[in-house]
Amino acid sequence: VQLQASGGGLVQPGGSLRLSCAASEFTFSTYWMYWVRQAPGKGIEYVSRINTSGDSPYYADSVKGRFTASRDNAKKTLYLQMNILKPEDTALYYCARAYDYDLDLWGRGTQVTVSS
Repeated sequence: VQLQASGGGLVQPGGSLRLSCAASEFTFSTYWMYWVRQAPGKGIEYVSRINTSGDSPYYADSVKGRFTASRDNAKKTLYLQMNILKPEDTALYYCARAYDYDLDLWGRGTQVTVSS
């Protein structure tokens, strides 16, 4: 049972990245999923939450209008399209599975660095 995030990298301010999170060994389509990030020296921030069908994702105010979460249940993959990136978006990004009001499974993070 695991989640594997990928797609991070170094990008200039104003640029875009698309993160992916591949799920394996569990029924991905039955779980709500989260994108969570942690910037250096800061706490965890819940970036996005998406329900089982991918309808009406939740976004943190800090990313609303710039980030789009989606999922492909057939491919067991979660996505985060990040546009108009800012230096303050620099963080380690994690995907996580929600279960019983908790995030019970986390993938390894993928680093996003926004810098000129």
